[in-house]
Amino acid sequence: MTSELLDRALIEEASKKSGLIWVRGAGAPAARALWHVWHEGAVCLVGDGPGEQPLEGLSDGGTAEVTVRSKDKGGRLVTYPATVSELASGTQEWEAAVAELKGKRLNAPDGEEMPARWGRECRVLRLVPAGPLAPLPDENLASRPVPSAATTRRPIPAGLPKLLARRRKK
Repeated sequence: MTSELLDRALIEEASKKSGLIWVRGAGAPAARALWHVWHEGAVCLVGDGPGEQPLEGLSDGGTAEVTVRSKDKGGRLVTYPATVSELASGTQEWEAAVAELKGKRLNAPDGEEMPARWGRECRVLRLVPAGPLAPLPDENLASRPVPSAATTRRPIPAGLPKLLARRRKK
């Protein structure tokens, strides 16, 4: 019993402090980094709408594997199984979760209209911890990034450092 309470406390504290979690739904090829909030004993997510994070592999009644990283070092702190439930738009649970999520959403294009848009176009999910913590792996679990339209920066032009040095002298 004490071990279960300590595990719950670790999950809660790590989830509250971390800005990102890695979630792999049942059927998803790889874990995906998702922003979230910790609310009433579960991780809450919003996505699958225009301009929001994709929640592929996460379905109502399904399961997921959640990995929480350290905020300061970025390393894995804890991995646990979770049950997924979708909150119905307009319910009291949905309103409470959306109020928390709204405060954490960065760079929203529609500001105060965001909750109404989420209700029409997005899904709000709760991931409730279920079962024992997964042991930390002994091997390296690095994998190729999920394909994305995002690109990396190109190398800086060879003459740029000289230009910048001239500006500092003036």
